[in-house]
Amino acid sequence: MNIPTEMKFDRTWTLFLDRDGVINQRLMNDYIKTIEGFVFLDGVLEAMPIFNQIFGQIVVVTNQQGIEKGLMTEKDLYNIHARMLNSIRDKGGRIDAIYHCPELANTNAECRKPNTGMALEAKTDFPEIDFEKSVMIGDSISDMEFGRKLGMTCVFVGEHEDYDSVPSLIHFARRITSK
Repeated sequence: MNIPTEMKFDRTWTLFLDRDGVINQRLMNDYIKTIEGFVFLDGVLEAMPIFNQIFGQIVVVTNQQGIEKGLMTEKDLYNIHARMLNSIRDKGGRIDAIYHCPELANTNAECRKPNTGMALEAKTDFPEIDFEKSVMIGDSISDMEFGRKLGMTCVFVGEHEDYDSVPSLIHFARRITSK
């Protein structure tokens, strides 16, 4: 990862996280539709308390077109997120807000990443957010484009030659606390 060594994160920074493939296991060619289908990735519950101590706001931004496809309901998503939030809180972490876009990919809806609607909604709810003092962690090109459009520092979970990358959230947490 090539986060500049002079970069210091503190409570004035915001952490934006994608969900599937970053916080929980991604189901290839499917959607997380139930609480039982939501499985945390290794190290996430360890990383979140570290982020809690560093970042002023922690926000999840997630495309969830399974809703518009009729594969799940808003209530299903709410239940999944309630379980996720409780598990993270139980380990000493926090997420301040979750924004989701239920629209289909082909609609090019403003809320759907790589468009910036979810970030702008977060800024309305948390006026102190400064996108140039924000980090976007995601596992897709649309996550990186979302962050770059807003001037965020972008970190790719996985391997990608064009982006700063880490294997997982816990690796990022350890990297930024070892300076």
